[in-house]
Amino acid sequence: MKILLVYPEHPESFWSFKYALKFIGKKSAYPPLGLLTVASMLPQKWEKRLVDMNTRKLRDRDILWADYVFISAMALQRESAKDIARRCRGLGVKTAAGGPLFTMDYDDFEDVDIFILDEAEITLKKFLQDLSEGKTERVYTTDEKPCLANTPVPLWDLIKMKDYAVMSIQYSRGCPFDCEFCDITNLYGRKMRLKSPSQMIQELEALYSRGWRGGVFIVDDNFIGNKKVLKDELLPQIIQWMEKHKYPFSFITEASINLADDEVLLELMQKAGFVHVFVGIETPDEESLKECNKFANLRRNMIDSVRIIQNYGMQVSGGFIVGFDNDTPSIFQRQIKFIQQSGIVTAMVGLLNAPKGTRLYERLKKENRLLPNPFSGSNTDYTMNFHPKMDYKKLVDGYKEIVSTIYSPSHYYSRMLQFFKEYKPAQRVNISGFRFYYLKALFKAMFYLGIVEKGRRHYWGMLGKILTRHPRFLPEAITFAVYGHHFRKIFSEARKKTTLQTDQ
Repeated sequence: MKILLVYPEHPESFWSFKYALKFIGKKSAYPPLGLLTVASMLPQKWEKRLVDMNTRKLRDRDILWADYVFISAMALQRESAKDIARRCRGLGVKTAAGGPLFTMDYDDFEDVDIFILDEAEITLKKFLQDLSEGKTERVYTTDEKPCLANTPVPLWDLIKMKDYAVMSIQYSRGCPFDCEFCDITNLYGRKMRLKSPSQMIQELEALYSRGWRGGVFIVDDNFIGNKKVLKDELLPQIIQWMEKHKYPFSFITEASINLADDEVLLELMQKAGFVHVFVGIETPDEESLKECNKFANLRRNMIDSVRIIQNYGMQVSGGFIVGFDNDTPSIFQRQIKFIQQSGIVTAMVGLLNAPKGTRLYERLKKENRLLPNPFSGSNTDYTMNFHPKMDYKKLVDGYKEIVSTIYSPSHYYSRMLQFFKEYKPAQRVNISGFRFYYLKALFKAMFYLGIVEKGRRHYWGMLGKILTRHPRFLPEAITFAVYGHHFRKIFSEARKKTTLQTDQ
């Protein structure tokens, strides 16, 4: 068999980092980890190729080479995934699709031949068995949540690592919390399922042996869902491996804010090389936190919690949401104030949406508040898939006010300086080494941010303060400044598209 694995194109969003990647000459932020893992599950003798449409175009001859085209996608990639399926059908090549988008909404994809839904450790195995017997079903699904002990190392040979800014691995699936708007527990359950420490070390070795040095994103939805195993087993082994190899990687992950409550865990993560954690803050409004079942964020000073994590040398990125039923017009200024005071430089703010399968979706369905348009997965297109309690225009105008304020050069650079007051990274030897594109990025940043962009006065002011107050953080400051440029460009483009649609 010849299998072509295709990862659909990401439209512009916070997470695409499209404009930031141009500074370092990379084509995409992260590799398609799901497809690379699935590729390792396929029979070894099969021929396999992978096309990540975020790094190169999908050509007709790529499709015609294959017996099957495997597609995996998230909600944000819906339109690109549909286009791939249409092209394959037109060329007479069969398609098999899986991943979060199809698992939650496969009825929307009439051009796909076979759906391999839920988790591939179970459903792909059943498909392969049927295929070997000359019979296949259209939909493969299961309620079973597999143990991850037999999940293989991704087939890294299918990609060019130099195309990507950061590599990705997975340690766990599931989340012990059950936020109303989140589809993770529906997809993966609340019980944490973990890879063994030996599996994780094997995955680090796989990246290291292929020459990767730099960032590694542990993509778990809540890395600290089982703190005991982390502290007793995994992190000590990662620390030992990292020390032996002189810290070739720096780790990024996602965690709940109760990370701030465990100093032992914070210390171990710092020693292991964790430098960046994404935390779902959502809102400073306690009634809205109760509404969405975000109980981990209640009864705490969240700004203090963020600062504790920053004090252990980890940048905190934050997810924020407006559009809860309990939100009032005061929420927009409250969000701005919280974000500025917290020193969360990369604050991802979006309008509330209800993905299929979530408790929020089911509640809104009962209340007849759902709209016919599907959940887009984007946090920058101003769309919602339900009728909010607040007037929609007032909500969108308030959302635009938040974003235009927090990413304006004056507010953004001020927030950076607030972060550096709390940031206390570990001192260690790191052999990730100098890269030529670092120097290239520096000169590009000086040109675009210091000469071309309108906020150049604030840029030079920020640099002056960094050099006098926190000179060792100059590389991080340049990186953050480039991120800010990306976010401003993303929202500028989103505003233009919204204006065009309104005019039409």
